[in-house]
Amino acid sequence: MSSINHLVRSNILRLTPYSSARSEYKGWAEIFLDANENPYDTGYNRYPDPLQWKLKERISVLKGVAPENIFLGNGSDEAIDLLIRIFCEPGVDHIITLPPTYGMYKVSADIANVPVKEVLLDKDFQPDVAAILSAADGHSKLLFLCSPNNPTANSFKLDKVQELLAGFPGIVVVDEAYIDFSGQPSCINLLAEFPNLVVMQTFSKAWGMAGIRLGMAFASEEITGLFNKVKPPYNINQLTQEVALEALENQQQQEEWVQQILGQRVVLTQYLSGLDYVQRIYPSDANFLLVRVKDPKSVYDFLVSNGIIVRDRSRVALCEGCLRITIGTPEENEQLFRALLEFE
Repeated sequence: MSSINHLVRSNILRLTPYSSARSEYKGWAEIFLDANENPYDTGYNRYPDPLQWKLKERISVLKGVAPENIFLGNGSDEAIDLLIRIFCEPGVDHIITLPPTYGMYKVSADIANVPVKEVLLDKDFQPDVAAILSAADGHSKLLFLCSPNNPTANSFKLDKVQELLAGFPGIVVVDEAYIDFSGQPSCINLLAEFPNLVVMQTFSKAWGMAGIRLGMAFASEEITGLFNKVKPPYNINQLTQEVALEALENQQQQEEWVQQILGQRVVLTQYLSGLDYVQRIYPSDANFLLVRVKDPKSVYDFLVSNGIIVRDRSRVALCEGCLRITIGTPEENEQLFRALLEFE
């Protein structure tokens, strides 16, 4: 398997990472006087496991990926930020994004002073492979693919993803925040074949854990090693690790939520299709719908006045006239529909 070292910033390759107290000793200990902690037991007076091994071992069983191939971040946003800092020399290298897409790729790049090349999705909201590879050069370090895509809700065709993995000169990041709502298999299955692949998933959506801020990245051990080299030493706090472990013990609940959301996605689609000002409801592989309406600002403002918040995406490329509507509970969806019936 080829190394990706040539893509890494030289200062990151030379970097000596911070060595936390809990990572230096090996074996068993009873008394810890190494980290200047408060010795009195509160349940949280000790620093958490810096590499979250118990949690990774549980995720490993669920995802079929070795613990060494898992990075856990403070939301997927931490993984995005670290990838840009690891691979992109500020002002020299660039990332490629495919608008319309998740906004944090560009925000993180802008913060790091890393230019962004944008290649629009095609009319079917699919990657334009030829245009992407034509735009890429030796300074194209990261390509971000959001699949299922936010805000368009569709999955990218796997053959297009594989073509990009084979042809792109840098790291290909597939953001699968919504994969649990899609019938398409995860790109985790491609990790063994493509050393330049990073797959991101999250506890924020299907697991109902947006409040604990826990993102997952799956990659080669070489790439996860770089993540661990650059991340803050204790990036995942003890409370988050405990809550995630508890959630993973009840996978049935997550599966039930997903099925309920998928069912409500059908119901909400039927609701919306009966409204004369709804022009198009795009197919969805996610827990939301992209809906083209007449006068989206007026619809948005009307819903706000009724205490209902959706997302106005009408000024986003290729999403002109569109609102993004998250699938709620049956009661929330019914309330939304009743409000929309009153809109004129």
